[in-house]
Amino acid sequence: MNNDFTNDLEQCVQILKKGGIILYPTDTVWGLGCDATNAEAVEKIIQLKHRPANKSFVTLLADERDLIHYVAAPDLAVFDFVKAQERPTTVIYDNALGLADNVVSDNGSIAIRLCRDEFCKKIIQRLKKPIVSTSANISGHPAPAIFPEIEKEIVDGVDYAVNYRREDTQRSAPSQIIKWDNGEVVFLRK
Repeated sequence: MNNDFTNDLEQCVQILKKGGIILYPTDTVWGLGCDATNAEAVEKIIQLKHRPANKSFVTLLADERDLIHYVAAPDLAVFDFVKAQERPTTVIYDNALGLADNVVSDNGSIAIRLCRDEFCKKIIQRLKKPIVSTSANISGHPAPAIFPEIEKEIVDGVDYAVNYRREDTQRSAPSQIIKWDNGEVVFLRK
């Protein structure tokens, strides 16, 4: 697999800064992404996926230190649990801050995953903001683990589709989702 993703990285950051949406490989499945602080960009993803507007999104961060900018008073002990997991793990946090309203759930919580994928990390680091990560499918259809599974409507509907890893046939499952409740783990999706 070719790890040279410099051109894709530059294109993604330019598109995201302009409020566009990207189609990109993540540490789980292929995803649609945008600047998680830009409500208009998030709305574009909602429209493209034909997704209910009240359904919240997963947000990706590159580093655990960034969490304090987007969650009020997080319990940092959750990181020890997440680091010990083999699978990527999305954590539901209460009291989201600084994110677009249409990224946050109605109860004020936010789903955040610290991404492990180097390409995704570099996008976030260069953008200096979190990005939305939602599976690259029409709402209710199967999540695409590999590029050829992505529906034409999705590929045609984004501002930029990443070339990196299009030939990759390795399948990954969606992340597990947990709620960290006073030091206890509650699995919402295993």
